[in-house]
Amino acid sequence: MAADSDRTRTAPKAPHPAAGSPRTARRQEPVPWVAMYHSVGDRSDDPYRVTVTPERFERQLRWMAGRGLRGVSVADLLAARARGRGGGLVGLTFDDGYADFLTDALPALRRLGFGATLFVLPGRLGGDNAWDPLGPRKPLLTADGIREAAAAGVEIGSHGLTHTDLTTADDARVKAEAVESRALLEDLLGAPVDGFCYPYGSVDQRAVDAVGDAGYRYACAIDPGPLTGPLALPRLHIGQEDNAVRLLLKHRLHRLRRRPVKGL
Repeated sequence: MAADSDRTRTAPKAPHPAAGSPRTARRQEPVPWVAMYHSVGDRSDDPYRVTVTPERFERQLRWMAGRGLRGVSVADLLAARARGRGGGLVGLTFDDGYADFLTDALPALRRLGFGATLFVLPGRLGGDNAWDPLGPRKPLLTADGIREAAAAGVEIGSHGLTHTDLTTADDARVKAEAVESRALLEDLLGAPVDGFCYPYGSVDQRAVDAVGDAGYRYACAIDPGPLTGPLALPRLHIGQEDNAVRLLLKHRLHRLRRRPVKGL
């Protein structure tokens, strides 16, 4: 579905605390800037605006570098903020695990010395984006492709098993999407998986609780509103039309519009 879908739901109780979250009050830093990408490649047919061309993508990264910003994984961003050293860092995230990440996104990241987090679907390894009814069909990474990205230093996180909207699924499915996807990825990588990304950016309290109970240390949404926290981090969609002027405006407005993230 559309990359910047924003179907956020709320509930009254507080978000599930992330593992390792500080328990004592401290000065809150500005909300972290976490950029949301999907596919980097051919966008001749792109009805959901999920694709950025390799040329535009590299220009966007170079804009960041020219402003003294450095792209990192979300795990590295949060770790740096915990040490009080998060200034100048941008979390770079890629949803869905498209195969073009290896061919068109990773080379540019390497040239700039940037890191990233790749959210993948272990229930659709080697498949395609069947959840997008208008297409076009884009191949997803295989297990070997995910291992290759991890070996290149990319953080691997879960996007659920099958790209299911957790806010409309039943309780058993919500639990499976969170728990089973993490177990499959940890078995595939032989390493812990700490990050989760809500499909479609859709989040409610039940989804937040399920992700926390599954053991994730953080999770990414889009605009989670009152649920904003380590398990519902806001992100900023970056698309093909985002040139230097638009990036500057988005960077500034993101910090003005988003509420501070408690616990970070």
